[in-house]
Amino acid sequence: MLVEAFAAGVFQTNCYVVAPGPGESCVVVDPGQDAEEGLREVIARHRLSPVAVLLTHGHLDHMWSVTPVCDGDDVPAWIHPEDRHMLADPLGSVGPMGRQIAAMYPGLEFREPRSVETLDDGAELELAGLRLTVDHTPGHTRGSVVFRSATEDGQPFLIAGDTLFQGGIGRTDLPGGSSEEMMASLRDKILTLADGTAVLPGHGPMTTVGQERTSNPFVQGLTSAPGRHL
Repeated sequence: MLVEAFAAGVFQTNCYVVAPGPGESCVVVDPGQDAEEGLREVIARHRLSPVAVLLTHGHLDHMWSVTPVCDGDDVPAWIHPEDRHMLADPLGSVGPMGRQIAAMYPGLEFREPRSVETLDDGAELELAGLRLTVDHTPGHTRGSVVFRSATEDGQPFLIAGDTLFQGGIGRTDLPGGSSEEMMASLRDKILTLADGTAVLPGHGPMTTVGQERTSNPFVQGLTSAPGRHL
């Protein structure tokens, strides 16, 4: 399996490209600000063909480039229905921060891609020769999701968006955020995974569920049923 990431734009959002291997179809996850050039480089270097763009949530730093990427390759965007409205109005979904961003980028406009599909909790996506399981993890936004999968040798991994970082979690103070829902998502959807599960976060370096279980101050004290596996 091929998994490649690069940090895009001023927000340094991790954009992921996932494929069974070089020369295959691929999915793109969270194409943020100025992600198009980086995506073109990764796709050309590995001779990939995008079939879908997956969004962990609708915040601007994760979907800034979704429409040009989707429409340019004629592929759908996949997003949870609770966050779909953000595709056309991401600035209105982040409170006062939206006005600040609008002032920094005059004339900035967004619209939905031509094709949009919705993500449901527990859905099994069969895309680009990959199988990805969707878990709805509200807390950062109402429609936040994570994607679970495994490599061909059985190594589980989690594309976590802004639900879990190395040593941190996503903020819950923006519209649609909820500390209570975030704690429930971490307890019931993340900490139930095997300790060896690799975590590919929306920002910052990769980590593991086990590392965060023992060292992340935001999840200390949360209890979960042990050992949910992919």
